[in-house]
Amino acid sequence: MKTLVMKFGGAALEIPEHFGNVADIIGEKKGRLIVVVSAMGNVTDGLISLAHQVAKEPSKREMDMLLSVGERISMSLLAMALEERKISAISLTGSQSGIITSNHHNEALIQDVRPSRIQKHLDEGKVVIVGGFQGVSAEKEITTLGRGGSDTSAVALAAALGAENVEFYKDVKGIYTNDPKKDPEATLISELSFKEALTFSEFVLHKRAILLAAKNGMPLYVKSFKRECRRRFAGTWIHADAPKKGPTYEDSF
Repeated sequence: MKTLVMKFGGAALEIPEHFGNVADIIGEKKGRLIVVVSAMGNVTDGLISLAHQVAKEPSKREMDMLLSVGERISMSLLAMALEERKISAISLTGSQSGIITSNHHNEALIQDVRPSRIQKHLDEGKVVIVGGFQGVSAEKEITTLGRGGSDTSAVALAAALGAENVEFYKDVKGIYTNDPKKDPEATLISELSFKEALTFSEFVLHKRAILLAAKNGMPLYVKSFKRECRRRFAGTWIHADAPKKGPTYEDSF
């Protein structure tokens, strides 16, 4: 049975009503499913603002403890939405999922992935929902991965679990020749190499995720989370220029 990693960003989970739509998308899939989620909408920005209302210079460690809450909210709510639809699911934090990082708070790098607990729940037939953007260091400290962290989490898990590809559900139809939110003349691209995708990375996928996918030969598929867009537009494939190799987590860029 194939393994698929799906990634939903904050726009897809912006309000509680959106969780039902995401659960329906997941329910249409077959196979062993790992779903990586970001924090809802502007939750992360709100937590940062909250911290600075309490302390002028909050410590990086405590910021990681605080910011990791955003993804935990998303993952638990999505598990509830799936269970409501009679789809067996379980949510796991980055540390519970086996994402091992450096000890650099707020900008940790992934050093290893040990997904034994994910494998166990997949074997039980459950959809496993993982809080992106976070992990745990060798010193057992909760860490966050910084900019692009959730996308990078999804790629690292896909490599560790031998997934066929990673599907990214965004608020755009795919990758365009320019940022479609700024340029109405931008056109949708159906297929890119990893090298080409890096030139369009910042407004759709982050560079770290694309580079890690390239190192692992992991195909990426960018599409809209909006049903009407998915029906009309196929999205964008980002593919390997060479066959897959063994998994690597050299997240050092």
